[in-house]
Amino acid sequence: MPGSFGKPELPGDVALGMRAAHETDVVVIGAGQAGLSAAYFLRRAGLRGEKGFVVLDHGKRPGGAWQHRWPTLRMSRVHGVHDLPGLRLADVSEAGEETRSAAEVMTAYFEHYERTFDLPVRRPVTVRSVRRLSDGRFLVDTPGETWFARGIVNATGTWDKPFWPYYPGRDTFRGRQLHTADYTGPAPFTGRHVVVVGGGTSAVQLLAEIAEVTEGTTWVTRRPPVFHEGEFTPEHGRAAVAEVERRVREGKPPESVVSVTGLTLTPEVLEARASGALKRQPMFERITPHGVRWADGREQHADVILWATGFRAVLDHLAPLRLRGPGGGIRMDGTRVATEPRLHLVGYGPSASTVGANRAGRAAVRELLAELGR
Repeated sequence: MPGSFGKPELPGDVALGMRAAHETDVVVIGAGQAGLSAAYFLRRAGLRGEKGFVVLDHGKRPGGAWQHRWPTLRMSRVHGVHDLPGLRLADVSEAGEETRSAAEVMTAYFEHYERTFDLPVRRPVTVRSVRRLSDGRFLVDTPGETWFARGIVNATGTWDKPFWPYYPGRDTFRGRQLHTADYTGPAPFTGRHVVVVGGGTSAVQLLAEIAEVTEGTTWVTRRPPVFHEGEFTPEHGRAAVAEVERRVREGKPPESVVSVTGLTLTPEVLEARASGALKRQPMFERITPHGVRWADGREQHADVILWATGFRAVLDHLAPLRLRGPGGGIRMDGTRVATEPRLHLVGYGPSASTVGANRAGRAAVRELLAELGR
């Protein structure tokens, strides 16, 4: 909306004299693991009431991305669950949780967490844009109301932005195409041949699950998958985080965690590999009406193409701030945007994991409140 307030604007700025429905010190955008972690530490720092902070969440209910996980994903098969700060999942869990749907268990946990710490979460609220005011504050715009904020913790994650890579012929395919975000379980693939595209953890999990009911599966990846043999130690984790952090400090787009850590050999993955379900093929050259074709002329019939190709950070609402550099990345200093010291991205880059989000939430709040003089 450049110029919509009657005065010329500097890049990313909004003219003074505007009024917002609400004013607060900090707006947290998103109530997943990263957002709730930041909210917890804001509450611990003594921020109270609407003037202190507010959490604006796009979801219709608590749970972050967990509420959208496929129903057949049980807690026993979930990789990388980490407690939210101040309240362990085990302390609010019931007997038999390992066999229950991860979506149900984690959604209930997040809801309990919000109530326990009386976190000021408003939902469903979609943040349309964040703009810089000439006095250093931010204007946060939503369909129903606006907020003035002195600082922003962005924790919008990736779930709402599935990545669909383009390959020639994709629009000609006569079968079904879906993304991991659309997956609801293996039943619809019974008796069909499924091509699974992607080399991440989700691709491996889905292959192991659908291979039990399909006529056959074909797994294709851009790079040969690397399976992590042996125990995944804290040293491995720190090395992976350091590599991703190096990229974002340089202003490069963050790579996926799996590209750094490799795939974990869980019992389910070992079983799938032994059965032949994880026999990998290189990427095909094009998609045909009835399947896929490689550069050497080989073809594979397919009824379904399942794109397990990951997600991208949901940051479109920050576009008015012009954060991205020439390479498409955002130059970071820890969780702080290098060009916007009062804007922190939690759950982005090195903090894009459950344990990383917790640590980043604490660090972001400490640095942001220091910047605000709190």
